Order: sequence, then structure tokens, then C-alpha cells
Amino acid sequence: MTDLIKIAVDAMGGDGSPKKIIDGILLNHQNNKSLFYKIFGNEPEINDLINNKIGKEYYEIIHTTDVVMSTDSPLEGAKRGKNTSMWLAIQSVKNKQADIVVSAGNTGALLVISKLNLKMIDNIDKPALSALWPNKKGMSVVLDLGANIECSSKNLLDFSIMGASLYTSLYPNDKPNVGLLNIGSEELKGNETIKETYQILNDKKSENYDFSGYIEGNHLMDGDVNVIVSDGFTGNVALKTAEGTANFITGELKQAMTGSIIGKISSLLNISNLKKFKKRLDPRLYNGAIFIGLDSPVVKSHGGTDYIGFCNSLDVCHRIINGNLIEKIKQNI
Repeated sequence: MTDLIKIAVDAMGGDGSPKKIIDGILLNHQNNKSLFYKIFGNEPEINDLINNKIGKEYYEIIHTTDVVMSTDSPLEGAKRGKNTSMWLAIQSVKNKQADIVVSAGNTGALLVISKLNLKMIDNIDKPALSALWPNKKGMSVVLDLGANIECSSKNLLDFSIMGASLYTSLYPNDKPNVGLLNIGSEELKGNETIKETYQILNDKKSENYDFSGYIEGNHLMDGDVNVIVSDGFTGNVALKTAEGTANFITGELKQAMTGSIIGKISSLLNISNLKKFKKRLDPRLYNGAIFIGLDSPVVKSHGGTDYIGFCNSLDVCHRIINGNLIEKIKQNI
């Protein structure tokens, strides 16, 4: 069992924890027997939830009752001490006792505690928060989604390299196209940082990705660009806008399909297509953002997701380690 990928799991972070965390582990284990779960949290409570549903050779519980609260500021979360489930999980990666860490807890605290424990990859100045984003042709990697409000052209160049490395780790058969999120597609549009980054990427030839220039917000879902690069402020606004739009569309469609007899009949006739549509926009299936730029991988599960979403974040952990993400970044940077 020594070849199992070891995932350090903060079992106490996020809404409905630890139940949704353990349920997510149990669901993940049904389809993947190559993972070992190092679970950090309240041992009696976690044992009751596992209830012998998974072999003991696949998990270990490290007991603690100290928890970073969702209401904590990043600094308050770090000050709660080195015995919180989040800190201990990250520290296990630092000490090479686990390959990767995942938490559904406080995002700001997770970033601060990760930076306190883990080194940056050489020549990377800032870590970025990246995530998968569905498009018409498949998936895109988007970064930064909120870790850095202000970025230099050097930071955006680093994000391009790291984002392309992440994409090829997850999709090893594809060479990604990189695009800079901007207010227009013309070369002269945007602020000075964006324009400077454009020139660097346009002049820089890479074997690992192709540069596609600028991409506007209304083309994010087209699928022509696989890696979308932005500062954290713009990226976070774009993400929240897309999430809100998706929720609005699915809500309005549900209302239209159930609000009248004709709508109900139509929904029954199109139930197969409606299920496909719902699945395509289901955020749980894309759960698992990555703090990228640290010398060990840190995955952030959405705090409000359910056990299915957390299960998918564990799958992202598996793919990141299998894809050798950190080594790819070191080689490409």
C-alpha cells in the first residue's frame, strides 16, 4: 500500500463538516482505491461517520478539536494556533507525510497558513488561486480568482506558465492556448500592466502553450482558450458573475418548466436533455480550486458544496499528483 497517493484532509472546514467531508471520502473511495486519506479533525465524530465503511488501510485519523472558523479573518485563523485541523493538514504536506492537502475551510486562512508553512516555487513571487471552468468544448483553467488583487506583468506571466502547467497536468494530451482577460480584443486596449504582459507573452515562444492574445468576458465559454489569466480582482468578479448567471438561468428554466401544465409536459418530453443541461452547469462537478505557486499543492474545496462536490475536489487532488504538477511548473518557469 506504499504507492498510494496520500491526501491530507481538513475534515472540519466548511458548512456541514465533518459529515460532508467523510461522505465525500466514502464516495470517492468507491471509485478510486489508489488514495490514502489522512483525516484531521474530531476523531470520535469522524469514526462514527466512517463506521467501518472503508478499510483501515486506506485512512488515518489525526485527532484535534481546534478549528479555524469561517468567520475568522485570515490573520485570526492563523492565530488560532498550530493544532487546528487546517494547520495540521498543511503541516503534514510540509513534513512530506502527505502529497497534497485539501480543505473546504476559510479561504483566506488557508492561503495564509499555507504560505506560513510552505515555500514558494523558485522565481514565483505570488501564488494564484486557480480553478476549472466549463466551456463549449471542454474545460478551461482560470487564474487568479482572488488571491492577489494587484498584479505586475511578471505575476501575470508566472500565472500563464503555472496555468498552462496545471492544464497539461489535468489534460496531458492537449497543448493549451493562453489568453489574457481584458476589456477588448484589440492590442491597444487595457491598462499598462495588461498591455506589457501582452507584449511579453507575444514575444515569448513556449513549447508548453500557445498565446492567443486577449479574451473578453463574453468569450470565456467559447472554448478557444484553455488557460485564462487575470489579476485576482478581475478574475473573482468574472467567476462570481458566471456563477450568478448560471444560477439565474437554471432557476428561470426550472420555473418555466414547472410553472404551468404545458411547461410540465414539455419538461417530461425533454427530461433527458434537461438532465444533461443541469449536469453541465452543476458547480459541484468543477469543485476544487488550487493555490498554485507553492512548492506543495493545496486544494480549496468550496465551503458551501456538498459531499459530491467534496468528492470531486479529491479527484482533482488525485489528478494533480498523477500529473506531476509541481515538477511541470519548476521545469517551465
